[in-house]
Amino acid sequence: MPNTQQLKARIRSVKSTKQITKAMQMVAASKMRRSQELSRTTAPYTRAARGLLRYLSRQGVTDHHPLFAQRPVQRRLIVVIAADKGLAGAYNTNVLKHYVQLLRQDDAAGISNTTIAVGRKAAQFVARLKDTEVAGVYEDFPDYPSGPAFRALLDTAHDMFVNKQVDAVDVIFTRFKSSMTQQADVIHLLPAGLDAEDHEVIDKEDQVDDEAVFEPSPAAVLDTVARRMVSARLYQALLDARASEHSQRMLAMKNATDNATSLVDDLTLEMNKQRQGAITQELTEISAGVEAMG
Repeated sequence: MPNTQQLKARIRSVKSTKQITKAMQMVAASKMRRSQELSRTTAPYTRAARGLLRYLSRQGVTDHHPLFAQRPVQRRLIVVIAADKGLAGAYNTNVLKHYVQLLRQDDAAGISNTTIAVGRKAAQFVARLKDTEVAGVYEDFPDYPSGPAFRALLDTAHDMFVNKQVDAVDVIFTRFKSSMTQQADVIHLLPAGLDAEDHEVIDKEDQVDDEAVFEPSPAAVLDTVARRMVSARLYQALLDARASEHSQRMLAMKNATDNATSLVDDLTLEMNKQRQGAITQELTEISAGVEAMG
């Protein structure tokens, strides 16, 4: 059993750890609120873009567009979005489980694949896999994906599909539903279009009226908006992933802080018991000594 000095040292150590986890919880909460706000701000744009796509699909103008080309899938590009750091609960694990599951499905179907890893944890995991082709690695991706890093990621996926190096582009990420609920998911980025496995809901206000007039033509509009629509879906996936990461890290650090508080209480109780025991023993010895002298 540890003595009083050892218990004091452990209490100091746990309290120091608690201060760190509490600070990390507050930082993650702040980042989560900003990421959540940005994700919710851009979500209507993404839904509206998909509403426009559905309308153009009904007009038959997507049939011959290169981004909508339906080909038998013989090779797939997988974009897996994880975090640069750990201490985020099961965030990275859930994403990488989906990634491994997709790899196994492709292997069983005879489909070859290549990977783009976003996040240091994804890059480290992919590097450990045998016979896995990597088309790109993006670490320290900004909370607000823009600029050269985002354009490079989008251009790689776009060019590989249009040049027929791959027949499909899938994105594995964590869908942000609320600060307490996030779910690892897969969306089919290319070929562009609406698919049954995508859980995004297009609200009625985001749909395009069938009487809408496009200038100069629906086909010309499609040429302009197709790449933007693909960009919007990838952008939204990155925002959702980052908001989910901060949410799960905030929750993990809150649990760690609560556990540290409970541990300090238990150690303090044990130390007080030992102190009380030592005092009781001293009083007993004093009483015995007094009786012996009498």
